[in-house]
Amino acid sequence: MKKTIYIFICSILILTACQNDNSEKASALEFKNVNQILTKSFSNLNTLDTFKIELTGKKAADIILHFTIKNNEGKEIFSEDLKGKDLVDNTDPNIDLSKEKAQVLYLKTIANDFFAEDNFLEPAVMPDDKVDNNAPDKALYEELKKSGLNGFKYRLGKESNLYIAWSEKEQKVKVYYKCC
Repeated sequence: MKKTIYIFICSILILTACQNDNSEKASALEFKNVNQILTKSFSNLNTLDTFKIELTGKKAADIILHFTIKNNEGKEIFSEDLKGKDLVDNTDPNIDLSKEKAQVLYLKTIANDFFAEDNFLEPAVMPDDKVDNNAPDKALYEELKKSGLNGFKYRLGKESNLYIAWSEKEQKVKVYYKCC
């Protein structure tokens, strides 16, 4: 009888150890960083620019979402680092992000959805669009109407989207719209 109990206890310990090892592997997979590259027409309608998003870090407080755009010649024309903590702090209060795991999964979702098709605006501004108070640079807005260049939008928080586009006049990427 003692031998049976001993075997039973050993079996439980081995089984538990195997389960812990599997959960550690699953956890390690969960924290795999995101790195996506996509080419789209942006700074010139006749060429493709390279959009890249990279999510680095393992804890929400340390995660950085690094976003860059390079033109067809490989020159970086835009770069922004979004802090994971800021994205978590500025999210919808109805989303429960009280646990670290939920925060990391949320940030991975943002990174995975960053290049969703509806974030690429072709063109950035329609010819019949009217400029409003959400356009921080009204001259750029009007320039985009005429040039027909494409835009890109991304989230900074629950009600904060930035719309960016290439300014031919200033030869750089600028924010042309900020909105909900």
